[in-house]
Amino acid sequence: MSRRTTSVIAALAAVPLFVVLAGCATASSDAGSDGGGSTENEVVKIGIVGKGDAQWEPFVAAAAEENITVELVDFGSYEQPNPALTEGEVDLNQFQHIVYLAQYNVASGSDLTPIGSTAIYPLGLYSTKYDDVDDIKEGETVAVPDDASNQARALLVLQSAGLVELKSGGTIFSDIADVDTEKSKVKVQALEASLTPTSLPDVAAAVINNDFVADAGLSFEDAIAQDDPEDPNALPYVNIFASRAEDADNETYLKLVEIFQTNEDVQAGLAESSGDTSVSLEVPVEDLVDSLAKVEKDTEASK
Repeated sequence: MSRRTTSVIAALAAVPLFVVLAGCATASSDAGSDGGGSTENEVVKIGIVGKGDAQWEPFVAAAAEENITVELVDFGSYEQPNPALTEGEVDLNQFQHIVYLAQYNVASGSDLTPIGSTAIYPLGLYSTKYDDVDDIKEGETVAVPDDASNQARALLVLQSAGLVELKSGGTIFSDIADVDTEKSKVKVQALEASLTPTSLPDVAAAVINNDFVADAGLSFEDAIAQDDPEDPNALPYVNIFASRAEDADNETYLKLVEIFQTNEDVQAGLAESSGDTSVSLEVPVEDLVDSLAKVEKDTEASK
């Protein structure tokens, strides 16, 4: 599985974004937002989507070797982990990319922040009716996720595949209203992300987030179209560990990021759970924070 160097990622960070997703740190010690305190016997709750993914078992085991007890809190949909983190029900979460976090922060007035990168994943278009995107017939319906960040990215996938044309040319803020229906080959239907797999019998194709591909009985190789994670405009779609702003320097949390990024078993599990499609990244945190600030500013301006 490929891994980017920090110098490459620093170059990515310079690319404009518009060119294109109970109780804090219950611990026997008092490690806090200043990063001080011992990590001995510390318990950290991490909100995720997809507890069965192969990276989590070795991650929990590797953390235990560092005297950190990780409790995974599995959520059924993407709307839940950020509010849980804001309210202190979990200490960290790891399920989202920068665009998704930025849109949550702007909408909720929260200040959740990235403390480390994990990987970037291609977003795929799947079908149980067609083996080739060119076989999709004029006027058929394609499903996309209904949350703002993933919907925009899904529409960009459809545009790249020649299925729709976006009036704006396509940005990280595109939505269904941006689809030029007169010039597009298909109709687009927005569904909650976890429902796009179950829509496959009723639509020509659906853009399905990686967390739900296996649930649909599909493999990542089944995608008939996808975006390119190597694109230098992809930085806003890098997945991250997020914390509350006051915990950004917590040494235990940063240690967990390091374990995720460097442990071979964790990385092997990440590759397995993504069907070898994930591209692992170690992006400098300051670049993640800068990207978040830029997307938040652009999100505010787009209102």
